[in-house]
Amino acid sequence: MQKIAVIGAGTMGNGIAHVFAQNGYAVNLVDVSAPALEKALQTITRNLDRQLAKEAITEAIKTQTLGNISLQTDLATGVKDVSLVVEAATENIALKLKIFQDLDQHAHPDAILATNTSSISITKIAAATKRPAKVIGMHFMNPVPVMKLVEIINGYATDKTVTSTIVALSEKLGKVPCVVNDYPGFIANRILMPMINEAICSLFEGVAGVAEIDTVMKLGMAHPMGPLQLADFIGLDVCLSILHVLHDGFGNPKYAPCPLLVNMVTAGYLGVKSGEGFYKYTAGSKELVVSERF
Repeated sequence: MQKIAVIGAGTMGNGIAHVFAQNGYAVNLVDVSAPALEKALQTITRNLDRQLAKEAITEAIKTQTLGNISLQTDLATGVKDVSLVVEAATENIALKLKIFQDLDQHAHPDAILATNTSSISITKIAAATKRPAKVIGMHFMNPVPVMKLVEIINGYATDKTVTSTIVALSEKLGKVPCVVNDYPGFIANRILMPMINEAICSLFEGVAGVAEIDTVMKLGMAHPMGPLQLADFIGLDVCLSILHVLHDGFGNPKYAPCPLLVNMVTAGYLGVKSGEGFYKYTAGSKELVVSERF
């Protein structure tokens, strides 16, 4: 497995492409938007420069990494000769099903089709193809070049040899693979999102303030980032979407999203990506400032 394709040039897609390319794989980074691809390459270059400044890589590795990445706007061309496709498009079920139908049509019959979804059923995605045994979840964490975990999710029909191949590949990337089964939220988000939701509920009910909630979890539970800051980093819209998946999938009211989260997303306060969520974010500043709304 020397050549792969990554579908989607957003935050996760460019990070996944970066990691594969830095580890010697030829990568076709595919997106319908040429400007998005150029922006992704700029981001990868900046991240490589950070690694270079920290002496984590050499100039030769940076050059080789960038040389391993090919930008493609046509999906059929981008996947026709690869052994693995990693889909990292927007977390939208209709879009993912359409992408996997297209991947099934254009990728080599022996190619493994992986999705970076954080919550959508692998079994449902696999059912959109004629190769469900070769479909698997490969859930990287953000930022991909830094975070070690890859949550590997078996769909109901995923072949064991496919799982072992992806486990071995993740290890070659310097990651730590953890294999889980396909139920709503998998493991990472099944545990994380209720915690974030409970933190939001505690704020909503006036139990404590934003900074206090995050400080308790950072200093008391040794979390590197408090749940409200983490929610801002993930994107409050993404958190809400995953909670809906959990609530719909289990039918259990404990997964119902907090009304405050719903209101914030409806109003467009999405966290870092919008400039304000539980905290306010100013370009060029690393100071953590609680939103005036709280």
